[in-house]
Amino acid sequence: MKFNKFLCVVIGAALLSGCMMGPNYKRPDLELPQESENADDFSVFEKNQWWTMFEDDTLNALETEALTYNKDLQQAIARVDAARAAVGTAVSNQLPTIGLQGGSGRAGNDYSSGQTLSTGAIVASFELDLWGKYRRLSEAARGDLLSTMAAKDTVLLSLTAEVASSYFTLRMLDAQLEIANRTLETRKESVRIYTSRYNAGYITEVDLRRVEADMYSVQATAKELELNVAKAETALAVLVGRSPRAIVEETISRDGHLRDITVIPDVPTNLPSNLLAKRPDVRSAEGQLIAANARIGAARAAYFPDISLTAAAGFASNQLNQLFRNPAGMWAFAGQVGQPIFAGGALVSQSKAAKARYAEMLAVYEKTVQTAFKETLDALNSNRINREMFDIRKKQTEALRRSYELTKKQEDAGLIGTMELLDVERNLLQSEMSLASARQSELLALISVAKALGGGWDEQCGFGPSEEE
Repeated sequence: MKFNKFLCVVIGAALLSGCMMGPNYKRPDLELPQESENADDFSVFEKNQWWTMFEDDTLNALETEALTYNKDLQQAIARVDAARAAVGTAVSNQLPTIGLQGGSGRAGNDYSSGQTLSTGAIVASFELDLWGKYRRLSEAARGDLLSTMAAKDTVLLSLTAEVASSYFTLRMLDAQLEIANRTLETRKESVRIYTSRYNAGYITEVDLRRVEADMYSVQATAKELELNVAKAETALAVLVGRSPRAIVEETISRDGHLRDITVIPDVPTNLPSNLLAKRPDVRSAEGQLIAANARIGAARAAYFPDISLTAAAGFASNQLNQLFRNPAGMWAFAGQVGQPIFAGGALVSQSKAAKARYAEMLAVYEKTVQTAFKETLDALNSNRINREMFDIRKKQTEALRRSYELTKKQEDAGLIGTMELLDVERNLLQSEMSLASARQSELLALISVAKALGGGWDEQCGFGPSEEE
């Protein structure tokens, strides 16, 4: 059939048509740090479930819950689906459109009763992409998809890091509340002892009231920590996507102590050379750059003529019952050329806008790369210094705990006054609180390293596209 031959010609033209306007994408050359001869091993941070390095079952369960129910993540996944659909729309513009048309009617005038005409046809239309406009738009849509998928990975990385950070904050508050309650029991016992001494006339009322005031201060601290624990629990419940009922009626189950959470012994100190391939925000920025580069070509192609081809093959007859018989066969073929002559400067403005958009996305990409290396370097330095700070706080606490034991014996023997003992007790309480905070900072520093390195999410794990895609 002639229409079939024509359709083959149209498809062949689609595959072989023309050149593509505009520059082909090339990753910008940036001045990056020199690669170390002895590359550090960051494999512990390159797992897709990097949080398992802490060996905490509760944290693992919370991360799984967040990846399943978190609302921000569900929004990001929906945006990926929309971007993928946009790619399908862009690709469809490069293919022929085929449809069915049919009708039957009668026409006449005052001098004639008229005649009946019935038609039925298959109609195909196709716009030759001689200048690559639709191919560039398809390339831009794929760049947008790459950016959106990487943006979803950014949400995933931020979510898992925030869950881990919130969990460790909650565990730190638990530890501080335990310290405060234990200290409060000690203060209550001190008040009982000093009340007996006061009643026996061994001490003045001033000493008794000082001990009582110190007890109430610790009690107030404990109440404040109780409130902070409650707030941290509800915040974590929202983060993992729990229902309003679960937020109200359930608690975050947890066992063990903050000091029992595993801290990996060694963390590399050099910046990884392949950081750009791991950070989802860098991949997202590059996807936007790819899309902006492709739209320059699409804007340039708008200067050139559009060539549209249409064809129809079917039947036409004056009698409906004769419509699909051989004598009623018909076909039609047409071509149309449209060349812009004057558009009020719109085409020039569109081309300038596309170039300006590329310049903007280039600056965004370069800034994202700068931020990536800055955050990684900060995270590595924070890990090193926080480890040292924890060791210092631990030694300080041990020294104050021994000092308290000796001072308590001196006070019991009447060698020193009440104020000296209270000063040591206050310093010990503050040091124990700071030690718990230092352990939290040590854990948060490890989270920062994992986040700065991209969280180990790659195409093999299904969390992001490759550069080729």
